[in-house]
Amino acid sequence: MRIRKLTGEKCFLSPMDTEDADLYAQWLNDLSVVRNTSMSSKVITKENEKDILRQLSQEHNYGIIDMETDELIGSCGLMDIDSINRTCETGIMIGNSRYWDRGYGTESLYLLIDYAFKYLTINNILLRVFSFNERAVRCYKKLGFREIGKRRNAVILEMKYHDIIFMDLLPEDFYREQ
Repeated sequence: MRIRKLTGEKCFLSPMDTEDADLYAQWLNDLSVVRNTSMSSKVITKENEKDILRQLSQEHNYGIIDMETDELIGSCGLMDIDSINRTCETGIMIGNSRYWDRGYGTESLYLLIDYAFKYLTINNILLRVFSFNERAVRCYKKLGFREIGKRRNAVILEMKYHDIIFMDLLPEDFYREQ
């Protein structure tokens, strides 16, 4: 049974579990899943992933669980939390492609961001997204993220250069959009 940390309508966020290492390793080695992440050039074994999940579970990183099926469909989390300056970075991956373009990413990030602002007293959340990942950019803008800059030609994928877009979010932008 999964632990329900943050609950939405479609999904809930649950602390990461090393028992899910097989599934994460499958996703992280599937180029159609990781092409939009910095993981596309890595090889992840089940044992590597268990170690990674053990580390990630010590922070604010969560599995995204479908409410109806109790199925793990992805993960999201907060990294580099600076409690003095009240900043952090966020990231998300929907590993199960059957759940793409169905609002799960938006809802899971909403839950995570609301928690970060209200309970962790974060004031500024940063994210990085590859310029070709238009679906993700739309999701982030819907939540209130604003583009704050680009790192030009910083990623080469499939023999083409792409920018990394930097976006950030403040509480007043997030709650204004809701």
